[in-house]
Amino acid sequence: MKAFLSKRLILLLTCSSVFLVGPVAVGAASSPSTETASQSPAAEPLQGKILGVSKKAKTISIEAGGKPVLVKFNEKTEGMEFAKVDDGAIIRYTTVGKDRIATVVKPKLAKLPEGVAEISPAELAELVALGPEKGNYFLADARPKKRYEEGSIQGAVSIPVAALKDKQAQLLPENKDKLLIFFCGGPT
Repeated sequence: MKAFLSKRLILLLTCSSVFLVGPVAVGAASSPSTETASQSPAAEPLQGKILGVSKKAKTISIEAGGKPVLVKFNEKTEGMEFAKVDDGAIIRYTTVGKDRIATVVKPKLAKLPEGVAEISPAELAELVALGPEKGNYFLADARPKKRYEEGSIQGAVSIPVAALKDKQAQLLPENKDKLLIFFCGGPT
């Protein structure tokens, strides 16, 4: 299967991303005592291993770029359930004065294999609007069949992971030039 799939560009998308149809505008998440006129727009997110979380000091320590980085959080910070020591995370933040204030914490998934890329919800929405033929893609819902039957993305074909393991390339389109897009129920 690896040789077959390596000839195609495969895009992965988690369902948690699918439900976001476009960019999410997140305001500055800062406490009133730290809010100033020097608030900066969001910078590149921090990615790495969570080294520590202090609920009393309201801080998260994350190893990003090979060094520990301290980020504050507050009641507006989304996804604090993903800030677990020794877990990988992605932290989006704004800068208020000299402080980094976390707006969103997400789990960091494993590094994607070579030749595989992630697609944004906005990019997927554009493709779905075109349809599989005009957009030249094949959309595979890798969730269990029962979840697919409960509802899926328009144009998606049900190919549960177990079926893909058993039948491999037989389930994929014959046209080798189509973009393959797989999505599932979230981080696994």
